[in-house]
Amino acid sequence: MYIYNVTINIEETIHDEWLEWMENDHIPDMLATGKFSKALMSKVLVEEEMGGLTYSVQYTTSNKETLEKYYAEDADRLRAESNRFAGKFVAFRTELEIVSERNG
Repeated sequence: MYIYNVTINIEETIHDEWLEWMENDHIPDMLATGKFSKALMSKVLVEEEMGGLTYSVQYTTSNKETLEKYYAEDADRLRAESNRFAGKFVAFRTELEIVSERNG
């Protein structure tokens, strides 16, 4: 299993609009690609020197090949939809491979 992690720092002035867009549009659109089995959105509780609010969104996918298909087929279109917030956020992306998982 793989996690496609997107960490976003968003300016407070557009936070509410962005959060609504993420929850009602962007995350459902990501899942609608059929390439991710779930999404987990978390608020980062560390205050950033640069200000704003920071979130981590983790999309789970079955394998590296499926993630590569997302990049080739969907990433440009879905990333372009965030242009309405251009200049008001910073995002970086990380690929994670799940090594082990336990429930307790």
